[in-house]
Amino acid sequence: MSATQILFLVAAYFFVLIVISYFTGKEDSNDAFFKANKSAPWYLVAFGMIGASLSGVTFISVPGMIGGQQFAYMQGVLGFFVGYLVIITILLPLYYKLNVTSIYEYLEQRFGIVSYKTGAFFFLLSRVTGASFRLFLVALAMQYIVFERIGFPFWATVVISILLIWLYTNRGGIKTIIWTDTIQTLAMLTAVIVAIFLINEKLNWSFTEALSSDVFSQKSKIFFFDDPNAATYFWKYFIGGIFITIAMTGLDQDMMQKNLTCSSNKESQKNMFAMASLLVVVNFIFLSLGALLFIYAEKFGLDIPVVNGRTRTDLLFPEIAMNQGLGNALAVTFIIGLIAAAYSSADSALTSLTTSFSVDFLNIQKRPKDQQKPLRKKVHIGVSLVLVIVVIIFNYLEGNVVSNLFKFATFTYGPLLGLFAFGILTKYHIKDKYAWIVALLSIVISFAITSLPENIIGSYKFHWEILPLNGLITFLGLILIRRK
Repeated sequence: MSATQILFLVAAYFFVLIVISYFTGKEDSNDAFFKANKSAPWYLVAFGMIGASLSGVTFISVPGMIGGQQFAYMQGVLGFFVGYLVIITILLPLYYKLNVTSIYEYLEQRFGIVSYKTGAFFFLLSRVTGASFRLFLVALAMQYIVFERIGFPFWATVVISILLIWLYTNRGGIKTIIWTDTIQTLAMLTAVIVAIFLINEKLNWSFTEALSSDVFSQKSKIFFFDDPNAATYFWKYFIGGIFITIAMTGLDQDMMQKNLTCSSNKESQKNMFAMASLLVVVNFIFLSLGALLFIYAEKFGLDIPVVNGRTRTDLLFPEIAMNQGLGNALAVTFIIGLIAAAYSSADSALTSLTTSFSVDFLNIQKRPKDQQKPLRKKVHIGVSLVLVIVVIIFNYLEGNVVSNLFKFATFTYGPLLGLFAFGILTKYHIKDKYAWIVALLSIVISFAITSLPENIIGSYKFHWEILPLNGLITFLGLILIRRK
């Protein structure tokens, strides 16, 4: 496809999103922006949340992970499912009982204002970083396949991307996001299914024949129990996956804000269970695509793309979709899926960050009515600028995007995990003014532990287990500052 054709697809896609935002954003109120008036259908929220949960990380990087660890990621996905069950049975009933706009309001009611601000701060830090990593990954892919050809600088790609997100989220907020996420999820899944079909056709396989082939089985090992030191070891992935989900979904304003748009706790629980079940299937499909991409590359002698002197398995999917003659159907659906992957997480992140900063730090609900909406709009612009700056910075960092995303999150979500666990599992009150110190120290201690030299920890490789470790350190620190 030519650069002009790709740009036309991008423009057409955003035209659809802006039309959706026009109809969903007619009620430009804070209640609609923050809570969608608590009237969202659970099945619509569930389907849309699949796209938000997958994002550009799954769309681009998960297929690329096959080369290094086969289907080991599925061990974490099974842990995700267990984590969702914890959210369904414990956290959702709590949030609905308290009728919160920001889930961190629970910490104020349980411990005090410092704990509340500490929790909200770590969410802001985590979500800004996480959303920026995801947007960076897809912006990098867009730069690779189109904008580089026309001499468009990376920073301009990022600015335009976030400007477009701002345009369709500015009025309707979460009410718009629920509908646009549904379109984006459908676009992503369509791209993957078309890619699997066309690659199998080129390899003269049906999908079932591909799954049963010897070459596929050599790339699709799921369970790894043999080496506890390895990052792919089952219990690291599985237990880490449980806590990743509890922290990065259940304790994350971005994901919970969508759940809280349902009319009742029961409706929200149905949404969460449906989404959790579908995610297991969808992640397996993404990994299957990854195996087929590597099989295809090996059969036809394709090299893994290299960018700035670094091998990027993240870019194998776009390379095959756009440059290997599999037809316009794959190229078109890939571009649309790629755009959807970028904005299904970035748009909701922009909305949730606006919500959290407005409610948790500016106390927008306590201000005069005539000041609330103008203030929210200013915050929305400010958050957009922050995302632009952080994404551009990430372009100068080293390392695999998936690894960096989850590694950073295991540190910043740890204090949230510890604070909520202590509040729910104990009846203690704490000396609230010291909560931020405990949270900060838990990150420092966790980082120090994971940075121990090989002569102390040997060949052990830390993975997602950093998150429960960090949460446990926070929990123990809170015990030390409990009130007698």
